[in-house]
Amino acid sequence: MKKNLIIRVILIAGMCWCNTVLLFSQNESPFSLGVDAVSRYVWRGLDFANSPSIQPYASYSLGGFSLGTWGAFSTNDANYQEVDLILGYDYKSVATVFVTDYFFPDGTNANNRFFNYDKETTGHYLEATAGFEGTTDFPVTATLAHFFYGADKDDSWYFELGYTGQTEQFEYNVFMGATPGKGMYLPDGSDGFSVVNIGAKVIKTIPVTANFSLPLSGSLIVNPQSEIIFFVIGISL
Repeated sequence: MKKNLIIRVILIAGMCWCNTVLLFSQNESPFSLGVDAVSRYVWRGLDFANSPSIQPYASYSLGGFSLGTWGAFSTNDANYQEVDLILGYDYKSVATVFVTDYFFPDGTNANNRFFNYDKETTGHYLEATAGFEGTTDFPVTATLAHFFYGADKDDSWYFELGYTGQTEQFEYNVFMGATPGKGMYLPDGSDGFSVVNIGAKVIKTIPVTANFSLPLSGSLIVNPQSEIIFFVIGISL
């Protein structure tokens, strides 16, 4: 019970801080606000809602720490909605650690109670993530993520390795992600080590005016475990 109360206090304080930033810090550089539009919402080899997705985000950073929110909203009749809260720390753009609270505000879901953090009945998924962002001399990225509390009763683990690079016109990233055992990444109920996310992403920034450009991305993604392939196009504003 004490743990649930602590989690609620942290989240309420975080939301208050975020609202303050929205009201008073819109012109300050630590504040970030934007939206992505993608042809398909594919995350770690999983497809969500089989639909194009609108994905807004907002964050505030101070001294390496950041507090933000990210959402995803389907454009089909599935009415898939996701609203995440993220608290993180970035060390010199090389190493990151953060905690993400994933929540899915679907009115047809019996667990659609945002302030319910009871371990057995909550609709929240809390995940801890550590990442290495690479350097100019060593452009290799690594991610380790673990769902440690909430609706994921399998305590799913995911890890990913990637390589980033840049040409005169494009940025690119190739990656491979896997899970060591059963969990949300293996919806067929299988167990054991499985590669679930292999792909490549290319980003091209298209100048529109002297002060505005439009990032356009294309991602080819394969999930070997489920034997499915995706090609995703996205734009960022």
